[in-house]
Amino acid sequence: MTLSTPLLAAAPLLAGLIGPALLGAAPARQQADPSAVVPAHTVKRSDIVEHVAARSAADHRRVLDYWTPERMAKALPIGLLDIVTDVTGGGDLLSGVTGGAGVRTTPEVTGRKADLALPRKLMGSHHLAAARPDTSTIGSRWITGGQVARTTGRVFLTVAGADFVCSASTVNSANKDVVVTAGHCVKDGAGEWAANWTFVPGYGTNGLRPYGQYTARRMFVAGPWSRSGDDNYDVGMVALATSHGRHVADVVGTQKIAFNGGRGGQAFGFGYPADPPYDGDHLVYCAGRLKNDPYGQTRDQGLGCDMTAGASGGPWMTGFDTASGKGTITSLSSFKYSDDQRTMYGPYFGDAVKALFDTAQHA
Repeated sequence: MTLSTPLLAAAPLLAGLIGPALLGAAPARQQADPSAVVPAHTVKRSDIVEHVAARSAADHRRVLDYWTPERMAKALPIGLLDIVTDVTGGGDLLSGVTGGAGVRTTPEVTGRKADLALPRKLMGSHHLAAARPDTSTIGSRWITGGQVARTTGRVFLTVAGADFVCSASTVNSANKDVVVTAGHCVKDGAGEWAANWTFVPGYGTNGLRPYGQYTARRMFVAGPWSRSGDDNYDVGMVALATSHGRHVADVVGTQKIAFNGGRGGQAFGFGYPADPPYDGDHLVYCAGRLKNDPYGQTRDQGLGCDMTAGASGGPWMTGFDTASGKGTITSLSSFKYSDDQRTMYGPYFGDAVKALFDTAQHA
């Protein structure tokens, strides 16, 4: 099968750069033959790849100073990760920076491309804020508040001189510093690590940075992601530095995280989509029943969701209580197929993700 090149609204800016969704520019990323992929539950605890993001107080200060409100406003949403159904050889993983014209997605298994240049139709009033959270929505403003409004935030990062945004969430960890996001929001598969990485919890709630911002000190991804960008392992864990001497968990709280849970069931997904019809300034949620990848390309599960680029890495929670805003993170926003803009897919949290988390929480 011939790989396709995604529509690039920002192609002149980043043509030829890195990244499975870490960047959104350039040739579609490759997906290993599913028959050759190591099952996600068999990765060894030792197969974790680490990056030291900052070594000194001066390093953290430099990152904090870098992210002015103006830079944050201009940062581009990282395109959603893509899936390709064949193997064509080596090379870094690249994905689409969209910057305002549709969502970065993948070619479907039949090879027919979705025409992402066409404006997508809004589905009734589902983009409006609901007074009471729905248990089934493909995209609504979250205005109920609660814990999730503090623990979910935006990630700002730089790759090859260009600035981008993703989503992430704090998790209950031993060191009180861990956030979980997509692997492609941390490392470009077999390519480079992100720089200037900072997390802003509760972004846009009563001010753009109501709880401050937290720079990365150490980053972690699973070996299969670092070596080949295997979509089953599109998860990144980041240990943050303290802010004014306080751990992020002590400031905004955390969500629980669980592994090897049952498949299917009800889930709520959260994030900060930044491509139209969204603007990145508001927390958005999707809710519904999970389903398996219908193409069998991954062990991921799908959630009905029309969130766009910028939502990558946002948490999916089961057992979510809409009153308190608390739940248990069991996946996150990773990719879409181009023939189905209404379904987001997220990796299954098995032993490999548990090993990743255990390493990060003791960093």
